[in-house]
This record gives sequence, structure tokens and C-alpha cells, in this order.
Amino acid sequence: MNTRLDPVRAAGTPAQGAATVRGRAGAAAVVAPRSPLAATLRRVASLVVVHAVLLTGAAFVLLPFLWMLVTSIKPPDEIFTATLRLWPHHFNAVDNYRHALTSAPLLRFALNGLIVCAGILCVQLLTAIPCAYALAKLRFPGRRALFVLTLLALAIPVQVPALPLYIAIAKVGFLNTYLSMMFPFFLSVFAIFLLRQFFKGFPDDIIHAARLDGMGELEIVWRIVTPSAVPAIAAFAVFSFVAHWNDLYWPLIVISDANLAPPPLGMMFFADAETGSNYGALTAAATILTAPLVIAFLVARRQFIAGITMTGVK
Repeated sequence: MNTRLDPVRAAGTPAQGAATVRGRAGAAAVVAPRSPLAATLRRVASLVVVHAVLLTGAAFVLLPFLWMLVTSIKPPDEIFTATLRLWPHHFNAVDNYRHALTSAPLLRFALNGLIVCAGILCVQLLTAIPCAYALAKLRFPGRRALFVLTLLALAIPVQVPALPLYIAIAKVGFLNTYLSMMFPFFLSVFAIFLLRQFFKGFPDDIIHAARLDGMGELEIVWRIVTPSAVPAIAAFAVFSFVAHWNDLYWPLIVISDANLAPPPLGMMFFADAETGSNYGALTAAATILTAPLVIAFLVARRQFIAGITMTGVK
């Protein structure tokens, strides 16, 4: 039995063939790409929506800083008024900032904060960089379990070991010292995690070549791997500096001398019964103590953004 199809019969009638051609043409018209103008309009609309959302979020973030700055130049009778006015009628910036600088040693508080934050950051990097390199590039038994323990340590707040740490520092007589404010934060689990993720992307061939040239592991860490991790280090430096500059909990426990007070504790000493009602001077003091954070972020913003975008979970 011949099973071959007749070409004429397979093609069908002329009307059916014309309908098939029209159907294929319609399908081609459906899947045809849209016009360049429509694609451009869609792209522009999406960009407008995204930037509008980002600008709205930025406005909410910057509004408290703007309000603090404006309040620091207002006279007392214009701070609490029935009408909401951003720009003052009369400027009282000179009196507010002079009162803030003469009533309390704000520059001393800022210097204390700088010493504490810089000391903590230096020791954190000295301890975190070798640990992160070991977790990222060295092969040893229990490496994965140790990394899991590192992740679990991120969930432990500073309030948990606060009591034994305070007893230990008091026993050795380190209360009311810079070391007492820095000691609990010398080991940063977050720094180890962040740098480990960055080091995972470093080429192994370069490390193998350095080993063949006779370099030791510590020399490889500090001379080859660490210079490539400047963006990640800058990102962590911003996190560490901001966190410890604004820390009030631990200095409030171990410091009772006003000459050693960091900025948050110094603001508590500044806001006494007499100055507490002078909100212009209080916001002027807050502006002075907040300025180093803003300057530090503006200086390291490119490295900060690069470190955040280049450090992914690997």
C-alpha cells in the first residue's frame, strides 16, 4: 500500500493555501518587534519611576539632617512655633555654636571618638584579614564548620557578653580607659565574613605563582591579596566607623570620666538641666559631632560602593 502523500492533496485547495499564507503572515505580524519609539518611551518611563522612588527615599533620609542643621541656626523662639517654617526669620547660628563649643568640650569628645574608632578599626583589620584569607583560600579540616560558626556568631549581640567582659576589664583595672571601650570589638565577625566573600573571587593562579616564588602565606596575604581588597576594606571601614562613633551602650558602662567620653556619651554630659532646654545649642552640638561621619563617608563613598557591589555571596 502506497503511503506517500500527493503534493496537490497535501497542499489543499487554493483557498486553503491562501488562508494558510495569511495566517502565517498574521503570526509574523504578531511577533514582530515593537517600534523603537515605544521601546524608548518604556525605558524612559521606567527610569523616571526608579529615580522618583530613589529621590523619595533620599529625601526621607536627608530630612532629619536638614532639620538638625536648620534648627541649629534658629533662635529659641522660632524652634517651637505653631507654623512649620524651614528657613528662620532671624539667624542665631553664632550664639548657638558658640554656646555649644564653650559649654562642653565637644572637640575633645570628637577626638575621643576618633581615637576609639581608629584603634578598633586597625585591630579589626589586623585580625580579620588573615582569618578571612584562611577561610577563603586555605584547605584544612573543619573549614566549612568554622565558617558556619562564624555566621552564627553574627547573631550574637554585644549585650550578651557584656557582663563577663565588664567583670574582666574591672578585674584588670582598665575601666575609664580607651582600651576598655575598644577591647570588646577587636575581633569583628562581620569583617571576617565580608572580606572572606571578597577573597573568594581572588585568582588562585596568582597565589600559586607566589608560592612557587617562595613567598609565605602571611607575605601573600599582606603584599598580594590585601592591596586588591581596598574597596572591601573601605566599605567595612565605613560600617565600623559609623557603628562605634554612634555607640552609647558600652561607653556608658565602662566610662564615667567626661574627658574620655566619646560623642554620644559626651552629648549626654552636654544635655544637662541648664542646656537641655536650649535646643538650638543641642542641635548645633549634634551637627558638630555628626560632621566627621559625613566627611568620612564622602571621602570613601566610591570605595564603599565598589566594595558593596563587588562583595557577593560566593
